[in-house]
Amino acid sequence: MWDKIFKKKNIEDLMRAARGNQGFSRTLHAGNLISLGLGVIIGAGILVITGTVAAQYTGPAIVISLIIAGFACALTGLCYAEFASMIPVSGSAYTYAYATMGELVAWILGWNLILEYLIGASAVAIGWSGYFVSFLAELGYQFPTYLARPPIDDQGNWTGAYFNLPAVFIIVLLAYVLIIGIRESVRFNQWIVLIKLTVLVIFIGIGLTYFEEANWQPFIPPNAGTFGVFGWSGVLRGAGLMYFAYIGFDAISTTAQETRNPQKNVPIGILGSLVLAVLIYALVALAMTGLVDYRKLNVADPLAQALDNVSGLESGTLWGLRLFVKLGSLVGLGSVMLVLLLAQPRIFYAMGVDGLLPKSFTRLHPRYRTPYVTTLLSAGIAGLIAGISPVKILTEMVSIGTLLAFIWVCLGIFILRYTQPNLERPFRVPFAPFVPLLGAICSITVMVTLPINTWLRLLTWMLLGLVIYGLYGIRNSTIHQSEK
Repeated sequence: MWDKIFKKKNIEDLMRAARGNQGFSRTLHAGNLISLGLGVIIGAGILVITGTVAAQYTGPAIVISLIIAGFACALTGLCYAEFASMIPVSGSAYTYAYATMGELVAWILGWNLILEYLIGASAVAIGWSGYFVSFLAELGYQFPTYLARPPIDDQGNWTGAYFNLPAVFIIVLLAYVLIIGIRESVRFNQWIVLIKLTVLVIFIGIGLTYFEEANWQPFIPPNAGTFGVFGWSGVLRGAGLMYFAYIGFDAISTTAQETRNPQKNVPIGILGSLVLAVLIYALVALAMTGLVDYRKLNVADPLAQALDNVSGLESGTLWGLRLFVKLGSLVGLGSVMLVLLLAQPRIFYAMGVDGLLPKSFTRLHPRYRTPYVTTLLSAGIAGLIAGISPVKILTEMVSIGTLLAFIWVCLGIFILRYTQPNLERPFRVPFAPFVPLLGAICSITVMVTLPINTWLRLLTWMLLGLVIYGLYGIRNSTIHQSEK
């Protein structure tokens, strides 16, 4: 029994299999992957969370927290890049775990990736709905609140609403885009990313032109007498919170089977998008805190709040800028959902190929060559969750599921360096095993700071997954069937 559930996939076999495309169309290049990375990384983290962290923990030193968090995520990104160069298949961290720690760990990791991609898309859809309603309000139209909120709030109280219609609508729209083709989806994402980056570049330009130096004094506010509330301890706590602003770069690795020369282009996509995201985040943070006193940034739309404090611009110009920022926020969050909804079906596909999920999960559209069955399933579940669930619980679940995946990927590189040191590695993590271990430690450190209720929900989710694995997965696993 134990030898079955910990049986590993042969990495050499995976490498050979990856040379084919198994029905997928190889159309993506490095630029496409960097665009996908920026599409999923630059979202709620920079548009919402930075303001809250600056106001409560770091002050203008939020820029230091962002750089520290980006460096920590880059450690994990290096590990993803090495795995992706060796095993360029759609399963991402799930397949990497299968090859290094066996089937049971792979199932647990694949099951938890659902928290990152599918539940993550639901959480972002709820945020998109809020910006959509706010955008309509700027134009003078009040969207019915009973159709724009979940029926229960974060505390479990009834809100009087029916369901969150805008959140469901955007997921259905993006699912259609994803089904009609990976190339079309990537082009759609590139236009979204272009709009998002244009908004941020304009904001940076305004911020670095109209900033008030007094808003940066002191750059690191003195500690308030409590660990983590300003001072250097606040900068470190801010780094832990801003860690989540970079989550999503790993989704790039799920497109390996649809990428030209994945051994080279997937690492470029992962690391290139992370580096660019750190640079953009740092400049936006400097502009935001230079325009307004950091204590005023604890709002849902900190960039718009910062623009309200610009002196020297006419009121009509400011209104137009606010509208443009909210439009950029809408399309920015849309690109995050697009990449998350692109990644989740490919995890389902990989698990279906291995027999851990039904074979229907491996069906590709006869015309578009996309995993349409799992895309429809993912969109249906994500839409249902987004329509009826509060956002706070979802975001905590996304965080803990993602961090667990990061830990296993870093440990997987550490294990392979000792168990199979002679494997062909087109990309190698520098300074191994130090970098993989440090990456795992960073993720563990952030993970232990999450609330106990989040841990209990994770354990409940994992138990449910183990029941499904015991009743179906282990009985239908292709790696076990081949031994009969």
